[in-house]
Amino acid sequence: MSIKVTSLSKNYGTQNVLNDISFEAKNAQIIGFLGPNGAGKSTMMKILTGYLKPDEGEVFIDEIDVLKNPLEAQKIIGYLPEHNALYTDMYVREYLNFCSSIHKMENLENITVKEQIENCIGKVGLTTEAHKKIHQLSKGYQQRVGIAAAILHNPSILILDEPTTGLDPNQLVDIRTLIKELGKEKTVLFSTHIMQEVEAVCDRVLIINKGTLLLNESIKNLKGKSLESVFREITNS
Repeated sequence: MSIKVTSLSKNYGTQNVLNDISFEAKNAQIIGFLGPNGAGKSTMMKILTGYLKPDEGEVFIDEIDVLKNPLEAQKIIGYLPEHNALYTDMYVREYLNFCSSIHKMENLENITVKEQIENCIGKVGLTTEAHKKIHQLSKGYQQRVGIAAAILHNPSILILDEPTTGLDPNQLVDIRTLIKELGKEKTVLFSTHIMQEVEAVCDRVLIINKGTLLLNESIKNLKGKSLESVFREITNS
């Protein structure tokens, strides 16, 4: 359950979006990828999941070279993109069954695909809404559908891009609690621009600004400082 990024850079024309970024994530950790809008977070997520190639650098997911073997890496990655792409005319179970076919999931000796779908529905708190079409769900429940789809094939790595954007306070609490639960058995990397979210959920924080990684530190090692004060310190230095 590891992520290793080495000297990663990405340019769009003359714009340097990611600048020589390196970090590692091991075991069942929750890592917050923190930065303002336009800092390069979504670009990093797309590279980690094999949907975008960097100009320089290497990415390994559980020792699989993502740049050389993206399909192999994607088998052990669960990905929730920033814009949660759902087929909203489908029912929840219908959509998750469709996702299972994309992953070519098969019945195992101790669990069927149908049972795994029901397990994921229960884990993300969708049981009372699972009989509905996706367009009938609130934004918070639609995010849960996206997370259910991301964990459906039991990946060891979860990459969630701005999973709480646009949620109301109650939905925020629910999704944060869900991420903490998932982090007990998976390595979770999620991006956000909300500092309090990282403090509430994460074991480690990566702070990025203008494509440069400014901080890679355990939350415990911040010595009681708030992330807001740390962010101001390192961005103004």
